[in-house]
Amino acid sequence: MLTPMLAPLLPLLLLCRISFCQYSSDQCSWKGSGLTHEGHTRDVEQVYLRCSQGSLEWLYPTGAIIVNLRPNTASPAATRLSVCIKPSIDSTGTNIYLDRNGKLRLLLREQDQSRGKVHCFSIQEGALFIEAVLHMDISRRITAFQYELVSDRLRAEAHSLSAPCQPCSDQEMLLAVCTNDFVARGIIKKVEQEEEHSSVTVEISRLYRQKTQVFTSGVARARSWIGHIKMPLQCGVRSGEGDFLFTGTVRFGEAWMGCAPRYKDFLRLYYEAEQQGTNPCHMDTD
Repeated sequence: MLTPMLAPLLPLLLLCRISFCQYSSDQCSWKGSGLTHEGHTRDVEQVYLRCSQGSLEWLYPTGAIIVNLRPNTASPAATRLSVCIKPSIDSTGTNIYLDRNGKLRLLLREQDQSRGKVHCFSIQEGALFIEAVLHMDISRRITAFQYELVSDRLRAEAHSLSAPCQPCSDQEMLLAVCTNDFVARGIIKKVEQEEEHSSVTVEISRLYRQKTQVFTSGVARARSWIGHIKMPLQCGVRSGEGDFLFTGTVRFGEAWMGCAPRYKDFLRLYYEAEQQGTNPCHMDTD
């Protein structure tokens, strides 16, 4: 059911009276204020973002904005992308919908944004329609979130409900070394159970690749790195002795575990594949 404020806004999705209320914008991020909507509380503004990741911050929201998230490419692969948004824990003042050809589907209510959970949807499902919730005092209302564009395959892996803790197959292990955001050899130092996930503290002795600085140089040992890798809570990960090969993805600056075989098991698999000529890429195992 549409909110009382939303019904009179629907004709504007077609006419879309555009007001230039944004005061900070580039192709990746947008920052604007609803104060310029005073006297025009039904205004709907179009926002266009063209990067693989960025952010949005809407101060004192009034009216609504339509956020068009598109990659800066005309490649057919662009249609197989998903959008993931992570609201700030202080985000408030709006409801967020998906708008496809004027049809709205609720994605995130105002009261749910403060949980800071990641929500993903296919880029084919439409633009974001962000509607201000009517409040007597808007001085403390700010809607803010980060976004990332990811492949549908990575979205499915990250949000798999069927078997999120299932061990990787041999093929998946070999491919992870070639394609994942980070690849590192090390040991598990500590496992902490948090509200919605486990946080694994690792000490890295060999860093093969990392997309962003998720692992930082250790203090105690000159040639080691320390970092934290998240895993679904239901996986029940525990500390274990011996070396592991950690692989995974980076989402909103946080490392999430993918395949993590014991290093000796990975070496056996890698050498077997090397002899058969089936390795998808080369890795320095010295």
